[in-house]
Amino acid sequence: MMTDATTIAARVERFVRDTVAPYERDPRCGAHGPSDDLVAELRGLARGAGVLTPHILADGTHLHHRDVAVVLRAAGLSPLGPVAVNVAAPDEGNMYLLGQRASAEQKARFLDPMVKGEARSAFFMTEPAADGGAGSDPSMMQTSATRDGNHWVVNGRKAFITGAEGAQVGIVMAKADEGATMFLVDLPDPAIRIERVLDTIDSSMPGGHAVVAIENLRIPADQMLGNPGEGFQLAQVRLAPARLTHCMRWLGACIRANEIATDYACRRHAFGKPLVDHEGVGFMLAENLIDLKQAELMIDWCAGVLDDGHLGTAESSMAKVAVSEALMRIADRCVQVMGGTGVTGDTIVEQVFREVRAFRIYDGPTEVHKWSLAKKVKRDWKHAKES
Repeated sequence: MMTDATTIAARVERFVRDTVAPYERDPRCGAHGPSDDLVAELRGLARGAGVLTPHILADGTHLHHRDVAVVLRAAGLSPLGPVAVNVAAPDEGNMYLLGQRASAEQKARFLDPMVKGEARSAFFMTEPAADGGAGSDPSMMQTSATRDGNHWVVNGRKAFITGAEGAQVGIVMAKADEGATMFLVDLPDPAIRIERVLDTIDSSMPGGHAVVAIENLRIPADQMLGNPGEGFQLAQVRLAPARLTHCMRWLGACIRANEIATDYACRRHAFGKPLVDHEGVGFMLAENLIDLKQAELMIDWCAGVLDDGHLGTAESSMAKVAVSEALMRIADRCVQVMGGTGVTGDTIVEQVFREVRAFRIYDGPTEVHKWSLAKKVKRDWKHAKES
C-alpha cells in the first residue's frame, strides 16, 4: 500500500468521524436516502476538507484497488460517509467504468461532473421480474435499442435503479441486434419516467431504488459506450471492482457498528457486572473481531488480483459471498449485544444491519455467486481430466 493512500485514508476517516457522523440524525436522511440538498452540503464540506472523490487523484489517475480498499473502508465508517466524499454506489462504479472505457469527449461531458461531485449517476440494467426481464441473469434483457439514422431509440422498463431520482448522468443498457449495448444519457429526460421509488430496507443511497419506464428515448450514436453488442463485456469491466468496493464500504460500516456495540457492552451492567464480562456477550464480540479480520483479508486478496491485471470474476464472487455473509453475522451480533437499544434508531447499528442485509442481494445474491463458482469447479475438473 502506498503511503499516499494511507494518508488519504487517515484524512477521510477524520472527516467522516468528526464532520459527517453528526449528520446521521439530520431529518434530511429519509427512507429513500439522504436528500439532494444534504448531499450537496456534505460534499461541499468534503471539498473544503480536501477529501472529495479521494480515490481519483488530481491528475485523473485512479488509486490501485488495494489502496482504494483502505480509503473506502474509512469512508464507510458512517452510512453518510461514501455519499459525502463521493465514493458511493453507483457513482463510484460508474466513474470507474467511464474512466476505463469512455472516449475523451464522453469523459469531459459525463465523467468530469461526477468526479467533481456535481452530478449523481444511475446504472439502468435490472428489469422488473413481472416483465420477465433481466435480473441476476442479464441475458434475459427485454429493453430494446433500435437504430434510426445517427440515433438509437430505446424502449423498455427498468427496476431497482439506484439513484435514478435526482441523477444527472445515466448509463442505459439495452439489447440491440448485435447484443447488449450501453449508452450514456443526460438526465432528467422526458423519455425516462420514474414510475415509483420502491420502499426498501436500506436507506443510505440518494434517490433510493426506482422502477423506470423508458419510452422512445432517442440517443445520438456518439453517446454509445464502446460498440454495439459490447454491453456485457463492458459490464465485466465494472463488475468485479464494484462488487469489491461494496465490500470495502460496508466493512467500514460494520467496524463502526462493532465499536458502538463494544462500547455499549463495556458500559452496560446486568447481573452484577458489565455485559462484556458475560461469556455469551464477550464471545459475540470476539467472533466479530475474527469476522472483521477475515473480511479485510479477503478484500485485500481480491484487490491484489485486480491490481495484477486479472478480471477477477471468480475471485470477486468469492469475496462478495465471504464478506457479505461475514458482515451480516457481525451486524446481527451488534444488534443482539445491544438488546432493545440495538433495534432502535438511537445508534446507526440498526441501519447498518438493514444495509448489510440488502448487500447480500446487491451485485448478485450469495446463491448466484455460489452457482457460478460451482460451474467453475466443474469446468476446472473437466479441464484437468482432459489435460
